[in-house]
Amino acid sequence: MHKLLQLLKEPFKKQSPLELIAQQLSTAHIDLLQAEQGVDYANSIVSYNKTVISRLNERIEEYK
Repeated sequence: MHKLLQLLKEPFKKQSPLELIAQQLSTAHIDLLQAEQGVDYANSIVSYNKTVISRLNERIEEYK
C-alpha cells in the first residue's frame, strides 16, 4: 500500500536541483541535435542550388 501511495505522489514531487539540471541538459542535447539536422538540410539545399546555377551558367554560355 505504501508503494502505491509513493507512485501516486511521484508526478507531483518537486524535482531536486540535480534532477532539474539533468532534465534541462537532456533537452538541450535534443535541441542541439535538431538544430544540427536543420543546418545539414539547409547546407544541402545551398549546395544543390550552387550546382544548378553552375550548370545553367555553363548552358547559357553555349547559346551565346
